[in-house]
Amino acid sequence: MTTKQRFASLLAGVAIVATACGGGATTAPTEPAATTGPTEAATEAPTFPTGTFALTLWTKEGEGDGSLQYVKSLTDAYTALRPNVTIEVVNKDVETLREDFQTTGLGGDAPELLWTVADHVGPFTAADLILPLDDVVDRATFVPAAADAVTAGGTLWGAPVSFGNQLMLYWNKDLAGATAPADSDAWVAAAKTLTTGDQFGIVFNQTESFWLVPFLGGFGGKVFADDGVTPTLNTDAMKGALQFLYDLKYTDKVTPAEADYNVADALFKDGKAAFIINGDWTLGAYAEALGDKLGVGPLPTITGKEDPKPYIAGAFLMASKAVGDDPDLKTVVSDFMQFATAKDQQINMVKALKRLPGNAEAIADPVVTGDPLLNGAAAAAVKGIPQPTNLEMRCVFDSMTAGVRDLFTGNSDIAGIAGTMQSSAETCISSL
Repeated sequence: MTTKQRFASLLAGVAIVATACGGGATTAPTEPAATTGPTEAATEAPTFPTGTFALTLWTKEGEGDGSLQYVKSLTDAYTALRPNVTIEVVNKDVETLREDFQTTGLGGDAPELLWTVADHVGPFTAADLILPLDDVVDRATFVPAAADAVTAGGTLWGAPVSFGNQLMLYWNKDLAGATAPADSDAWVAAAKTLTTGDQFGIVFNQTESFWLVPFLGGFGGKVFADDGVTPTLNTDAMKGALQFLYDLKYTDKVTPAEADYNVADALFKDGKAAFIINGDWTLGAYAEALGDKLGVGPLPTITGKEDPKPYIAGAFLMASKAVGDDPDLKTVVSDFMQFATAKDQQINMVKALKRLPGNAEAIADPVVTGDPLLNGAAAAAVKGIPQPTNLEMRCVFDSMTAGVRDLFTGNSDIAGIAGTMQSSAETCISSL
């Protein structure tokens, strides 16, 4: 089977999963030719408004991996094409973006555009703050699983920019060898031999529950019951996942004493960590830092259990609900979203950031199918499950994060942590 065939098979698997459940230096986007203008996705594109439009776009993308620079180059290319439009790009941390948008949205002073994550759909729709996009963009242009990640109540709430967002295994081939360990036993055994002095076998962010989720799935668990809203955190699967992570630090001793996101990231880039668990968003930065030494793939199967199941989602453009009150402004926002998610721009994003695109044509392009690192990322995405977007998920994340932080400060009462997670999530949800 060729590389392209393998990748196509992986993408088909992602689509099946979604249906069943639901860096480097940047390059400026290419201006589309006259026949592929920014409104190409519309069947009957309205006449572009002639007024002056000053938009604000808040984005989660930051400086470290070149992603903020990419967003700015994309908006610059668009405003060059549409001289009567300006777009101010403002970077905000993911949680700050959520909090600030809820505040400004309720106060009537929200930005027109957001470039953010799928789990914001829940709180933003619950507060009636964002615009439905079914008549703004063409859903058929997107990878089905990417669109499904921001669909709630049968309505599309985000235009997929990138697809994935899954946690996966990166390794330094000079330290850990050319191929990934077959299972968690082999992984931990290798990590023990590679932990020495100021070098660690495994590093990851020990402060956020997003890094707990894949292992919960590996032990057969999930965060909600079948109704999709009742938390299921005090389970044997959760206890197994917590124990596994506790043992990495305190029994196997293959991780740093303390590691938030930045510490783990720096250790891997500096060649002081053999393996790191991190997201697809940093693939470009790791490729630049390690070059041919970089390996990428799914997290190893939990020995005797299942494959870890990271959440999959991506990055998405959303619009403030107030945009819908002004037909001309809505046309401009629609035009920009179609431009930003068109094939040419998406291929530029792949080249700049090493992210899987949300555009269905772009993801089938040789720029993706011919890249072994992106193939590794796709293999990891296939193992994932769609991240819940309902409002209750915020309570679950917050409760699990408190538990993870308790765990990694040395609390060995695994049952107690799981029980506290459950009760905390239930209390939070009852107050929604």
